[in-house]
Amino acid sequence: MATNRPHDKKKPPIVALDLPEAEEPLTEKQVKYLAVAEEKIGFVPNVLTAYAWHSTKFDAFTRMYNELMLGDSGLTKLEREMIAVAVSSGNHCYYCLTAHGAAVRELSGDAALGEQIVMNYRAADLTPKQKAMLDFAWELTKNPEQIEETHRQALRDAGWSDRDIWDIAAVAGFFNMSNRISAATDMRPNNEYHGVAR
Repeated sequence: MATNRPHDKKKPPIVALDLPEAEEPLTEKQVKYLAVAEEKIGFVPNVLTAYAWHSTKFDAFTRMYNELMLGDSGLTKLEREMIAVAVSSGNHCYYCLTAHGAAVRELSGDAALGEQIVMNYRAADLTPKQKAMLDFAWELTKNPEQIEETHRQALRDAGWSDRDIWDIAAVAGFFNMSNRISAATDMRPNNEYHGVAR
């Protein structure tokens, strides 16, 4: 599957890089993955299209994403999406704020919550446990070198287990990486995200 390249006049570019059409083509299973995504949500997220030029990179990205965001965890799907948005807010990531802000609106049934976390999660009506989770994700994003035992203990005091702390850190870490790839490539979100759960 070819990525949407910058010189393609039919559609706006997904990324600002002129990547090979298919340096390592997607496998049949990966093509099916894209078809399932389109069937479930009505479109193929541009982040997947952006990775589609290289099967191994596509596999690494989707496997890690699926494990972190859909795998077993003490964090709900909504809480994981909230972390994605808070981290992306700290990094001003247009792609992830748009895509995952839409997911927060949809999962919560609360259009304001998605916007509040995009702008400033401290303005949102969160439980103390969720606030501690986002405080940690924010600190890990903005000042990772300052994380110490007191930060982990604050999460325990709020009711998170050590296994949960691993997941909070893993989701925050993944989105810090994704935000940087998005910034480096000027990745653009699908227009469909803007109207989700409004």
